Amino acid sequence: MRTDIREWLRDPERVRRLAYGTAGLIVALVVTTTEGGLSVPVGWMWLVLPVGLGATALRPRHRALVFAVCAGFVAIVSTGESVQVGLAATCLVFVSSCEDPARRPWLGWLAGLLGAAGALAVALLNGRGLYEQPFVFVTVGYLLAILLRAWSRGHALSRETGELRGQAAWLEQRTNLARELHDVVGHHVTAMVVQAEAGQLSADPGAALRAIADSGRTALSELDTLVVHLRDPLATIAVSAPPRLSDIDELLAQPLRQQGVTVQVLLDPEPGLDEIGVLTAYRIAQEALTNIARHAKATAAWVELVRVGDRARLRVSDDGVGPPHEPTRGSGLLGIEERVRALGGSWELSQRSGGGTMVQANLPVANP
Repeated sequence: MRTDIREWLRDPERVRRLAYGTAGLIVALVVTTTEGGLSVPVGWMWLVLPVGLGATALRPRHRALVFAVCAGFVAIVSTGESVQVGLAATCLVFVSSCEDPARRPWLGWLAGLLGAAGALAVALLNGRGLYEQPFVFVTVGYLLAILLRAWSRGHALSRETGELRGQAAWLEQRTNLARELHDVVGHHVTAMVVQAEAGQLSADPGAALRAIADSGRTALSELDTLVVHLRDPLATIAVSAPPRLSDIDELLAQPLRQQGVTVQVLLDPEPGLDEIGVLTAYRIAQEALTNIARHAKATAAWVELVRVGDRARLRVSDDGVGPPHEPTRGSGLLGIEERVRALGGSWELSQRSGGGTMVQANLPVANP
């Protein structure tokens, strides 16, 4: 039961309605039970009830103004003999300030202060002595309204923050998925195209067909894994087996070699990369070698991964036609940039000395 009440009270709109209901009840009780001690006939106080009820049909700004006028009226007609009327002024200032759409509400506060100053002036003119209670009641009403507004705004900001975090996580998952689709499936499809072209000139077309079938099965397996992630966004994106750095030479370089390109791979046995760093280096090499197979028209390519101080330097180069003057940021280059940035590294695409293209990435090592 207590848990249900706590949950119920965590909703700002419910708390606001409860506070308004309590304030309206207090005003009604004060107005209907006051028998005298006012600076005007008691009957005038009854006007607060229909005016306040009628204000509920108005827009928030107009409602705030009507409640502010009511608060000022109640404060100015109160006297030292009718201290309980100050409770009504407190509630009216509270409701007016809560309803005020301004970032810093002032209508209820100002009207209440003017009413309190008027009550003090009337008390001094009639020789009733110093009557400062209305100022206290008006201040309490305003402070309560500020507290409720601040709590409501904080709750709204927390909820929006949670929603934005959820959206950011969703977008990150979609980005990771797009990157994996491009890197994994795109690479295998490229390999299939290269194998098909090589098979046309090969003395053993059956071997090319078997290689194409193997690449196709691998691509389908990886695609199935990624489709499962689409159905369950909470699932971790994972390919069939984490790649190894040695796979760069054993797997990634094969399509190029089948094209007749000489590929030399030099890998530092201790590059200092953790599992994520290894995956990043592998994907960068995969994208660079795939681009060489597609566009470079190269006769030779080189892959070098060495540790240089607190960085692991990956360099993939070729002797082909070189990079375009204005390279477009396609999915592959964008994927490289995202992966490198996520690790806090750097990368560049440049002209290789002697002709061709060079992709170089500097990745932070796990244990500097």
